[in-house]
Amino acid sequence: MAVEDVIQMDTKGLARRSEKFWNYLTSEELWDAVLIASVKIIAIIVASYLVVFIGKRIISRILSLRIKSPLGNSERRQQTIIKLLQSVLSYLVYFSAIVGILSAVNIQVAGLLAGAGIASVAIAFGAQSLVKDIITGFFIILEDQFGVGDYIRLNNAEGTVTEIGLRTTKILGITGEQYIIPNGQILDVVNYSVNNSKAIIDMQVGIDADIEKVEKLLTEYLKTLPPKYKELIDVPTFLGVQNVVGTEVTIRIVAETKPLEHYGIARIIRRDVKEILDKNGIPMAYPKMMLYDRGNKESERNEA
Repeated sequence: MAVEDVIQMDTKGLARRSEKFWNYLTSEELWDAVLIASVKIIAIIVASYLVVFIGKRIISRILSLRIKSPLGNSERRQQTIIKLLQSVLSYLVYFSAIVGILSAVNIQVAGLLAGAGIASVAIAFGAQSLVKDIITGFFIILEDQFGVGDYIRLNNAEGTVTEIGLRTTKILGITGEQYIIPNGQILDVVNYSVNNSKAIIDMQVGIDADIEKVEKLLTEYLKTLPPKYKELIDVPTFLGVQNVVGTEVTIRIVAETKPLEHYGIARIIRRDVKEILDKNGIPMAYPKMMLYDRGNKESERNEA
């Protein structure tokens, strides 16, 4: 067979295949299938969005009531459980949506799941950290270690908890940074939002200050604070002299406040105490420098 004949046969075969492919692209069956699949995919996406949107609203509405449990009732615990359930709902709905979309385009989902089952054996060891993250997340919520809205220090991160998910915990830092920490890596947790806080205010007065007068003035002042500031739990306590170093006398005031309110109360007390001491002529401590003139001392000795 000549080369020209082979080329002619290949050209005819290519032309037939091209014509067959073009006929397939322009066939009504193909576009009917594409139209039906497109409608199904759009319907699945819209339905999934509506289910997630409405489901989250329902979860939030139902759990807006107090959650009665032996672990206690608190708004932050409600928010934590709401976030978790909403996250679970999203995972389940979106996974189901993906399965439905694959079925709509005639992809055998059963075969994929079977393959995934075989592959899961191969990646089982690698999934240990994922399982650990999920289990740890459930124990965090079950034991109420911290919740959404709590201010905590977690490992090297410090800030407000914004979300506790199945796998990670999100913390918003003081300066706006966001920490995303896998639950399985949570080791040390310090929760500042559970118990009342204490403001410890140390101020230095001069060594010549009348401590009894200071105590009387500040004790009367501290009694006026609880009616003004709802953050205070009780009347702050004047503890008296805390330390004496050189020309400085350190006095201490302790105020118990609601969680995380001690910073603002401490600033207010420092400002007011400074004004009170200034108005009553009580000197604040300040650095002092003493100079000795050796030359004058030596001349005085010689004259003597």
